[in-house]
Amino acid sequence: MTPDQALAKLHELLALGRETEWVERKEARNDFSYDKLGQYFAALSNEANLHGEKFGWLILGVDDDGTIVDTQYRLDSRSLDSLKHEVAKNVSNRLSFVDIHTINIAEMRVLLFQIPPALRGIPTTWKGHYYGRDGESLAALNIEKVERIRKQTMHEDWTSGICEDATLEDLLPEAISKARSEYAKKNPRLTDELSQWDDITFLNKAMITFKGKITR
Repeated sequence: MTPDQALAKLHELLALGRETEWVERKEARNDFSYDKLGQYFAALSNEANLHGEKFGWLILGVDDDGTIVDTQYRLDSRSLDSLKHEVAKNVSNRLSFVDIHTINIAEMRVLLFQIPPALRGIPTTWKGHYYGRDGESLAALNIEKVERIRKQTMHEDWTSGICEDATLEDLLPEAISKARSEYAKKNPRLTDELSQWDDITFLNKAMITFKGKITR
């Protein structure tokens, strides 16, 4: 994300008019608790997952009304960059910030933390604890939300995934012929229709391919 894109994203988030489950604003005029930072990371990561957002966002240097107030948090760039490693040590699966954007507006500094959503099926934890949002407040991630994230992989049909690098040329003609034979046994009413299908039509009908692309 370029500096201009980061500035545009900040304005977009402030234009929401309020905090959301995946957007948090803090003044942090001089400092901000390391533990609170980690807790918000986990909470915003989990809520981004649950709401289908590409990222969660933590903004420092902005008050609850969306007014920019300036933050002096970790002015040294090396100290700020080290947060990625520091946070990863205490977050499950060593997740960390996608990026930390420093934005200067009218001589005031704002930090925009870009947070990845929780991995599918795996809630994000901070020091072994689940965090989420209760409206605009930081809270323990309730059991319903924990289970909703955990069940995400249960509803995914792995076999329907596309083999991106495979083509019809990778399928043996003998295998396609065998598949036609088995398909006819299971669908005897379609025997006459089956004989008129070309290979692509048959493979799509049998769900071996999806729109001509080979599935697992």
